[in-house]
Amino acid sequence: MIERYTRPNMARLWAPANRFQQWLTVELLACEAWAKLGAIPEEAVAELRQRAFTIDEAFVERVEEIERTTRHDVIAFTTACAERIDHPAARYIHYGLTSTDVVDTALSAVLNQAVREIQAGVAGLIAAVGKRAEEFKYTPAMGRTHGVHAEPTSFGVKLAVFYAQLKRDALRLEQARQMVAVGKLSGAVGNYGNIDPFVEQYVCEQMGLGVAEISTQVLQRDRHAQLLTTLAILGSTLDNLAVELRLLQRTETRELEEPFSTGQKGSSAMPHKRNPITLEQVSGLSRILRGNALAGLEDVTLWHERDISHSSVERIILPDSTILADYMLAKMTWVIENMHVYPENMQRSMAMSYGLTSSGSVLLALVEKGLSREQAYAIVQAKAMEAWAKQVHVRKLLEQDPTIQSLLTAGELDEAFDATRHLRHVDTIFKRLGLS
Repeated sequence: MIERYTRPNMARLWAPANRFQQWLTVELLACEAWAKLGAIPEEAVAELRQRAFTIDEAFVERVEEIERTTRHDVIAFTTACAERIDHPAARYIHYGLTSTDVVDTALSAVLNQAVREIQAGVAGLIAAVGKRAEEFKYTPAMGRTHGVHAEPTSFGVKLAVFYAQLKRDALRLEQARQMVAVGKLSGAVGNYGNIDPFVEQYVCEQMGLGVAEISTQVLQRDRHAQLLTTLAILGSTLDNLAVELRLLQRTETRELEEPFSTGQKGSSAMPHKRNPITLEQVSGLSRILRGNALAGLEDVTLWHERDISHSSVERIILPDSTILADYMLAKMTWVIENMHVYPENMQRSMAMSYGLTSSGSVLLALVEKGLSREQAYAIVQAKAMEAWAKQVHVRKLLEQDPTIQSLLTAGELDEAFDATRHLRHVDTIFKRLGLS
């Protein structure tokens, strides 16, 4: 079960009160712009500003009450606003606008803030992963391909791979933020039939948004789809990291463990269990982000200048995906910062394959001595298969081979079987990533 997640900023952003507050901001700024154009009396705008109010729970309830009759949320909102303002100047609220001018621009403002919250979470996780990558920079660990021992690497390099991937996620996230951080107040079909483009420019600038170069009654949903697919990719990065750590926590390896708190229980039947439940949550929840991305892609296609087939979907997937990404980042950062790492078990894992992870180094040593690659490969592979069958260290078998004896000295074999040779370029990798 996922504990209730109540990071105040993200929770506040998607609360109905903030949604209506953003709508009211758009409405009042539009009135200011109209006044600058001379279409609305300055004194009316001054009255509106004086009577402006902070959205409270009573107002939210009143909007919901009116909407039960109107079946139109923006009309319910403007009606409730007029009641609260209680002045003839209220007639200028929504002047020249269509509902989506308000809704989409306000949504962009919320998304802009929500993405910034997620960006802070990504930055925190990048820092945590980078710090632990540096901590284990030279800690030998088994590299695996196809789930099978390949060649040695370091645990720091393993983490550095995710450090780089998360930095790419950060870049994609900024691009997606810029794509959704635009507003539109272009009227019912996007051609400014009853509104001056200055109003759009003024409102968006005051709200810290760009202006869509062109729109219909709505902002085009490829923008939102880009954000949702970006969050899905971020979720897949977290899933990838979670799966790697989960695999390393298996009893057969136990090279690390996610934090296990005092008093925590792993199983109702088996008191010994220490399960990677947080990592499993991250893997599971990443599927929701990917599913929501598909729904976002479906929302791109709308009829003509607008239909509302996207609206009901977005009321679920946009809050859910942003809140969920924020949650997953917080949980993964906690795991990375507090996970238990067992270098001695990494050494034990490496020893399980009887020195066979140095087979490539022996192959190259024989080629350097004049054997063809095919000849060298045949010799090393034969001894490798024998080592598996007899469960003996492959070096012992190689030392008994007449060809090996004639070509390689004990010192040269020592060098070939030295696992640290595989870490000699780690500095180069870390410098490329900006790590020490």
